[in-house]
Amino acid sequence: MSQATLDLMHYVRDIPDFPKPGILFRDITPLLAEPTAFREAVQRLAEHYRDRQIDAVVAAEARGFIFAAPLALELNVGFVPIRKPGKLPFDTHAFHYELEYGSDTLEMHTDGILAGQNILVVDDLLATGGTVRACCKLVEKSEAHVVGCAFLIELKALGGAEKLAPFEAFSLIQYD
Repeated sequence: MSQATLDLMHYVRDIPDFPKPGILFRDITPLLAEPTAFREAVQRLAEHYRDRQIDAVVAAEARGFIFAAPLALELNVGFVPIRKPGKLPFDTHAFHYELEYGSDTLEMHTDGILAGQNILVVDDLLATGGTVRACCKLVEKSEAHVVGCAFLIELKALGGAEKLAPFEAFSLIQYD
């Protein structure tokens, strides 16, 4: 199969009733296990942002790291991890946010990105958009600019792209 016709959706496995009844889990591990598909996904994400003058890529742990690190290399920019509280060893910015059933906090090193930089936020999957929105807020707290938010998969029915506005949400695979 040529890269131009490689169907990335073919490498996503549906797991019904995981992690609980009524949920259809989109499992990306088959895509990660196939180097041609994994490389193609990273390259397609990079092509969308190659002319946007990206200075760094950020992502929240853990699955966002899977795509963000190789994407940063492909774009020849740095990768900045965003983590749960207490996981980063240096001074951090923190952003506390509300979830549907509780709250959470994310942290990023204060010197991870600089004021005025153009930042790409990456995650494996866009569902409701809460975690990625928190990442965007951390970027803004650093006085940097969010150029866009990139995903392998978007679950369109959950409305995450609308919740990320005004930031662009770009995904390679969409499910209704």
